Amino acid sequence: MRERIFLLSPARCSGERASLIYSQRAKFPLALRLRSGEATLGETFSFLSGLYFRGKLAYARRFAPPECIWVMTTNQGLLPPHTPLNIKQLRRMAAIPIAVDEPRYTRPLRRCARQLAKDATDAEVVLLGSVASGKYVDLLLTIFGDRLKFPTEFVGRGDMSRGGLMLRAADSGQELQYIPVAGAIRHGKRPPRLLPMKRTNSDPSATSGSCILAD
Repeated sequence: MRERIFLLSPARCSGERASLIYSQRAKFPLALRLRSGEATLGETFSFLSGLYFRGKLAYARRFAPPECIWVMTTNQGLLPPHTPLNIKQLRRMAAIPIAVDEPRYTRPLRRCARQLAKDATDAEVVLLGSVASGKYVDLLLTIFGDRLKFPTEFVGRGDMSRGGLMLRAADSGQELQYIPVAGAIRHGKRPPRLLPMKRTNSDPSATSGSCILAD
């Protein structure tokens, strides 16, 4: 039996969808909650990223309890998805690029990752995010080593395809297969398009009772 932790890559905090939130004319519920500081990191990133982050969050919640789910940010390292968020904090996130040579991004992420590695010494750490570039993998590998894994089904897929894949897995209750990042082939041929989802009565946002899972 081994603990499994999910790390969710961040949403882009700028762009067309973000401009809707930042607009003073915005009256939809999430924009209003952000202004009052009543929004959460998870719901905000789900709006900003759409299908991709929504898929990551639904998948993580389907196969792990809240204490085993962490969201990567541009300036605060790792935070749980239920972390309160306001519009000023979101703007500060948007101002910092995700780059391996950006210390405002790497320092807090490295600090949080080291603490997580210390607190969960035997945990399997699954990255739900891109492994094709080094913006996440280069830093995390130095801390978690062979414990850092990713879904093998991610290889060759773009963001939207990965998001759809995770929503389907959450809906069906069938967990993806994980392999170590170290030594893995992270670039590959694009797989066939996903088939349309068949809706079931299962709740993809439901959580499991424990983060202790079988190897």
